[in-house]
Amino acid sequence: MESGGANNNNETTPKRTKICVYCGASPGFNPIYVEAARSLAREMAKNNIQLVYGGGTVGLMGEVARTLVSLSGPDSVHGIIPEALVRYERDANYSSTIPDPSNPSSRPHTSSTSSLTVPEETVFGRTTIVPDMHTRKRLMAQEVLDGGPGSGFVALAGGYGTLEELFETMTWNQLGIHNKGIVILNINGFYDGIRQWINKSVEEGFIHGGNKNILVEAKTAEEAIRALEEYKVSDAALKLNWSSQ
Repeated sequence: MESGGANNNNETTPKRTKICVYCGASPGFNPIYVEAARSLAREMAKNNIQLVYGGGTVGLMGEVARTLVSLSGPDSVHGIIPEALVRYERDANYSSTIPDPSNPSSRPHTSSTSSLTVPEETVFGRTTIVPDMHTRKRLMAQEVLDGGPGSGFVALAGGYGTLEELFETMTWNQLGIHNKGIVILNINGFYDGIRQWINKSVEEGFIHGGNKNILVEAKTAEEAIRALEEYKVSDAALKLNWSSQ
């Protein structure tokens, strides 16, 4: 994975901003979280920003994708999902069968199974099926690195998977693997505990004080977009050479 550079084949066309959204496959019990997903999608549409996400059609994942497609069209969303999760993270009311891979006119995909169902493109945007979680995370991150100014990562509310993706992205930033912004959309105090843990880790000497702000807090979707636009890499982040990785 590379931290991004100029595209020599398309230097005159500005790259479109891309945001990878990490969030739950559940809507949560409080409707405020679903509204936060919709609000983020509306703000992305207003700023002509593309969404990269985990490819599910349920919970907050489905809400942010569905809302953005309704406002900006299918080309504005790219979902990347492991084959094992296709049946789990989807709404059966909005699905279509993967084209037969033996048909040359079929849309390319990475699954060897033609009977899997994928999200309806007109409702949830484009979907890429990958073999495993590692490939999913790598491709989502690479899309962001290839995006234009203001590209980065935003976390809405979620569970273990959301936090795992968020923390790995933060670690990559600390190690100098990428230089994109990472923002938590902290609705209803959902991420207050994470912020307290970061402060405590700095206080106890487990996180360098300069890396405290690798993770930026936003309280509204508008603040999240602006935080990515204004993001500054920590001076304490390592300057390692990952070009061979």
